[in-house]
Amino acid sequence: MSKVKPTQYDAERHSEVETIKVNSNYLRGTLEDSLQAEVTGAIADDDQMIIKFHGSYMQDDRDLRAERRKQKLEPLYSFMIRARLPGGIATSEQYKVLSDIAQQYGHSSLRLTTRQTFQWHGIFKRDLKNTIAGINKTLVDSIAACGDVNRNVMANPLYETSKLQTEVYEWSKKISEHLLPSTNAYHEIWLDGEKVETSEEPIYGKTYLPRKFKIAIAVPPYNDVDIYANDIGLVAIADGDKLLGFNILVGGGMGSSHNDPDTYPRAATVIGFSQPENTIAVVENILKVQRDYGNREVRKLARLKYTVDRLTVDGFKDILAEYLGYSLQPEQPFEFEHNGDRYGWTQTDDGNWHLTLYIHSGRIKDTEESQTFSGLRAIADIHDGEFRCSPNQNIIISNVSDDNKDTIQKIIEQHGISIGQTETPTRLNSLACVAFPTCALAMAEAERYLPTLMDLIEEKLQKYSIADTPINIRMTGCPNGCARPYLGEIGFVGKAPGKYNLYLGASHQGDRVNKLYRENINEAQILEALDPLFKAYAAERDSGEHFGDFVIRQGFVNAVHNGADFHSF
Repeated sequence: MSKVKPTQYDAERHSEVETIKVNSNYLRGTLEDSLQAEVTGAIADDDQMIIKFHGSYMQDDRDLRAERRKQKLEPLYSFMIRARLPGGIATSEQYKVLSDIAQQYGHSSLRLTTRQTFQWHGIFKRDLKNTIAGINKTLVDSIAACGDVNRNVMANPLYETSKLQTEVYEWSKKISEHLLPSTNAYHEIWLDGEKVETSEEPIYGKTYLPRKFKIAIAVPPYNDVDIYANDIGLVAIADGDKLLGFNILVGGGMGSSHNDPDTYPRAATVIGFSQPENTIAVVENILKVQRDYGNREVRKLARLKYTVDRLTVDGFKDILAEYLGYSLQPEQPFEFEHNGDRYGWTQTDDGNWHLTLYIHSGRIKDTEESQTFSGLRAIADIHDGEFRCSPNQNIIISNVSDDNKDTIQKIIEQHGISIGQTETPTRLNSLACVAFPTCALAMAEAERYLPTLMDLIEEKLQKYSIADTPINIRMTGCPNGCARPYLGEIGFVGKAPGKYNLYLGASHQGDRVNKLYRENINEAQILEALDPLFKAYAAERDSGEHFGDFVIRQGFVNAVHNGADFHSF
């Protein structure tokens, strides 16, 4: 195989964001000056990009934009902060502090993300430093939770279910630590650390990555991390409890743009097998291939999925082999049977109990129906185990002793917190992104609207006696895909206020993306489109056939095997 010379960064051909990164002095920018500017609740334009690397986005309350404009006031700017929490695990002591921070600075609301961690919303600039410093005091941080770097590494949060799961969880921590940026900027700006001149980023370089980068690890038969949605997926291959290695997947990603055929969601491709001792080297070098070959001119075409397709899968494998000095071994057989969370109480071999709660769209807050925020805080006061984020926006009260089990169950009941016993399987398999009012990219509602739409969808499911059949439903307020809508057997992607594109045909196991079925339709049109599909599914499905497979077999949509398929008709 002839040596392939990597494509070097071209200083004459790059997006504006690349210039911002180069000029940021390794992610420092002018953030300290921006934080001290009292005349505005915002930070400087360039700093809005740099602060993402520190785990935060600047946002504003879009519900109040028009009224504040009338009053000649600037938008009500605030910040979202996202924790880095490999495998999604926090101790009870950590959770108490994280919850108290949300109560003090974040309007008594915590959000569980689809990347298996916590988010705080509505943090004002004046409180930003205190909030991040408070998070760090718990030995949790927010560095690299956003930005053009590797983000939170996902893994099954309930690792006590087997020795193998425990080993895989440890790999999530090792990978996350290894791929952290080396710059001291985070500690200088937020923790008043000693200023240390940064001379290089050994893995990332001055320009870091072309776009965000996501890694997840799954242990068959459970695809509870949506492994195919990630830039790198590691599928554990084992002999009993002995980890033999990982099948390596590359090129997954959910983002797309409306009416742009050059953009598309993509399910990751298996490119080979690697033994455990080579895991860090393989992951690092895949990242480096993306660093050197990724598109730095057009950000919407900069994810690894486009790099893989541009180079071809075989071409990507050849380049990776040059970086590694060897080729990956052939992939090993595996099969997924379950995609999602297992609700309620589970006991592991060590005698401890684990309780998976259903948290709609991951929003931990108090409402008239459920005092989830207060209830979880009360549990933290008496619980000596962990609070674990699932990749599906739920939370697990983990390692509960026999002595505490009844007490925690009473707190759950007193506060009206769901453990998934009354919801339909389809509601339990639903996800929604934040969307309005805080997300600047949102075109339509998601988190606030999905419960209403689910009520109406469930009426249709009951009408045709299929309410007990699980269907994956995902909704986002824009096509960027934060709630993984393109892996929904039914996917709703916001197009305009009250209008959505309807997608069908993803696999229930999460290894095939869906396809556009109806465009720019409102609630009544959504229900009108779904009704005959549910009727046909109830009458004509094969035994055990999932909805996503059924609509493809019956020709309602065609299966998507590559990016070109996604836009074809």
